[in-house]
Amino acid sequence: MTASVSIQSVFQRYGTAVALDAVSLEIAAGEFVVLLGPSGCGKTTLLNIIGGFAEPTSGQVLIGGRDMAGVAPKDRPTTTVFQDYALFPHMSLRDNVGFGLRMRGVSRGDRAAKADAMLALVGLEGRGDRRPHELSGGQRQRVALARALAVEPDVLLLDEPLGALDLKLRRQMQDELKAIQRRVGTTFVHVTHDQEEAMAIADRIVVMNGGRVEDFGPPRQVYLQPKSLFAANFMGEVNLVPVVGGRAPFGPVPVDDGTLCLRPEAISATGSLHIGLCRVEDVAFFGTHVRAHVTPLTAPDLRLVVHLPQSLAVEVGMVLDLGAESHVVLNG
Repeated sequence: MTASVSIQSVFQRYGTAVALDAVSLEIAAGEFVVLLGPSGCGKTTLLNIIGGFAEPTSGQVLIGGRDMAGVAPKDRPTTTVFQDYALFPHMSLRDNVGFGLRMRGVSRGDRAAKADAMLALVGLEGRGDRRPHELSGGQRQRVALARALAVEPDVLLLDEPLGALDLKLRRQMQDELKAIQRRVGTTFVHVTHDQEEAMAIADRIVVMNGGRVEDFGPPRQVYLQPKSLFAANFMGEVNLVPVVGGRAPFGPVPVDDGTLCLRPEAISATGSLHIGLCRVEDVAFFGTHVRAHVTPLTAPDLRLVVHLPQSLAVEVGMVLDLGAESHVVLNG
């Protein structure tokens, strides 16, 4: 089962504070959408409204075309996976996964079979008799995911589900989460503050700030063609260079006015947008690339971050002739 989600001009106020400000989104059935932004941006509030844990001050949420106004969480075609797993320590994994089915009156035999199938889906086949304390953090998160999927929701809501995992395990779980979503076809709405996580798993990313949607689109589009300075700055490292009257601090550029956004990896010795000779101020080897700060000789007050090939022997004090292979100009 899967369903679309339509969020129509949703406001959420707490006293004089505005948590959501006219948020409108259309999420297609079977889509994996990530709500991304800093703490306090409204992403978890929006997720709670979709799940029915909070009612909006105004606006509508429709799931599968049905208005969710006044519909309790238990009666919505949604389930939620939280960061803390919320597994019952005294129950076996099979009983944990089958708990929602038990609440729905499914027979013991049927829910055991379904639970075992869900455990197999998340890579825990044959472990139904184990208890949560016998598992690693990543395995417990898989059990929580299996439990949520067992009741066959139309929409699965995930609230920072990988936030408690270490980096290597988190990346592994990102791959598995995306693979599972593709297999089951359920609409996933996932909250995170991690830009890399969002790009790894999302069909589309919603960048939020101050209760508003700053950008919404596929990861490549949001990263390379951001719609706002906030989105550009939040989606990884970026150099923001002022342009006035067709000139940047390092020289003329083919735009009139605005802010030139240059990703560090887009700056190289072959870029068509010429920056010119730059002195290397500091260098760090990051494995996949060399990260350096450089200063254009024609603009000593401008400091740029660049990502250079790992094979390039770069030292402090070197002078490199650099340009940008791609750029975006934004206003405001």
